[in-house]
Amino acid sequence: MSSPLERRIADELRALEERSLRRVPRAPSGVDLSSNDYLGLADHPLVTQRMIAAVERDGCGSTGSRLLRGHRDAFASLERAFAAFVHAERAVYFSSGYLANLAVLTTFPGRGDLIVSDRANHASLRDGARLSLAKRVTFPHSDAEALARLLRARRGRGEAFVVTESLFSMDGDVPPLEQYAAICRRSGARLIVDEAHAVGIFGARGRGLVEERGIERDVFLIVSTAGKALGVAGAFVSGPAWAIEYMVQRARPFVFSTAPPPAVAAAIEASLSIVAAEPDRRRSLRAKAERLRARLADAGVPVAAGDSPIVPVILGSAARAQAVAEALQSEGFDVRAVRPPTVPAGTARLRVSVNVRLSDETIDRFVRSLAIALERTTACSTVSS
Repeated sequence: MSSPLERRIADELRALEERSLRRVPRAPSGVDLSSNDYLGLADHPLVTQRMIAAVERDGCGSTGSRLLRGHRDAFASLERAFAAFVHAERAVYFSSGYLANLAVLTTFPGRGDLIVSDRANHASLRDGARLSLAKRVTFPHSDAEALARLLRARRGRGEAFVVTESLFSMDGDVPPLEQYAAICRRSGARLIVDEAHAVGIFGARGRGLVEERGIERDVFLIVSTAGKALGVAGAFVSGPAWAIEYMVQRARPFVFSTAPPPAVAAAIEASLSIVAAEPDRRRSLRAKAERLRARLADAGVPVAAGDSPIVPVILGSAARAQAVAEALQSEGFDVRAVRPPTVPAGTARLRVSVNVRLSDETIDRFVRSLAIALERTTACSTVSS
């Protein structure tokens, strides 16, 4: 006989299935239109060769946390290289962006402080804020006036931390970062920016949107992942040397986590060298993203303006999003349906992501297949929740 817990979980899984919200891991297959490998570096020969050589030299596992036996010279070299890349005093490397965001928001904001967060921020930022001892409030997505009002209304002598992504991963849009920087200057708040989907892509040197918008001096800490445009894994927190030293001493995800495989460090350094040496990759990526948006508009598919490689096609119901995704997969396009709770109810979508390997012909062929799939599916009455 099953236990009450097992029956409860079975009911919840059944409910997910009925609402087209149950997820099944699926290996890559077909033309990549869903990954975050924007610059095509995940299997770049230089990156893979450096990683193979590092495995042969340093082995596969780090064997402990960085503060025990898990530290390697490769990590120190990588952190110096990344700090120089983003023009920061210092950087510290984590095994994932999720851990990096948890580390930032559980290390600096404390009791009596305030975290002010964009309502559309990534789950890792929201979870980090919840785990903090600070008071937390949210403001409507990209609403600079609401942010200013919240900061004007704060009470007490504690620090205020404003937290935002620079390129939002589900909508592909950019918040008014320059306004945020000005608001933080006036109010004395500290600005924290997650550049997960912007590093490597934006800015004259690929440092991200903080560089492109000219607000590097106004940002307290930047979180930059290495598992997206850089093609490898992990994430950096960069900023003032005193802040990074404090993280090394007190950030629980750093202190209490086994260090990443040492070979990853060599691969990321190779990626950084490619980003610095090949700016044409960034220009090509943005041109392809613009082409996709233009072709979608020509086909009558509504998409937001912009030049980011993230192009959401909002379909509404989870069932319709899944049906359209499956139709495109059958045509050889690896595009995935994104459903609640990853996105708000009623906004299930295809999260189409562009990469430099896509040819113009492939982009055009994808748009034609999408238009046909949309015609063949009708809006589903299933309510996503």
